[in-house]
Amino acid sequence: MYAIVEIAGQQFKVQKDQKIFVHRLEKGEGEKVEFDRVLLVDNNGQVKVGTPVVSGAKVSATVLQHLKGDKVLVFKKKRRKGYQKCNGHRQYLSQIQINEINA
Repeated sequence: MYAIVEIAGQQFKVQKDQKIFVHRLEKGEGEKVEFDRVLLVDNNGQVKVGTPVVSGAKVSATVLQHLKGDKVLVFKKKRRKGYQKCNGHRQYLSQIQINEINA
């Protein structure tokens, strides 16, 4: 059984007991969180597609930890002009574990 759910503006394919990284959530570590924007649910070949969401479907998860992603370097240069600029960025992430998918 899997579901496609929208979490913090992004769509994820999730299954029970799966751990995923999402954009930082407002909940604290160890707290439960529910997502009700479920776009699709597949229960052993029996597919429910939402318009745009499946009514009554929920995905519950637990926040495991908050962390920062790998550093991404943004380097800009214009040739023959002496212009160089380097910026770094680290995304704030939350690791969650999917507990249950209710269809």
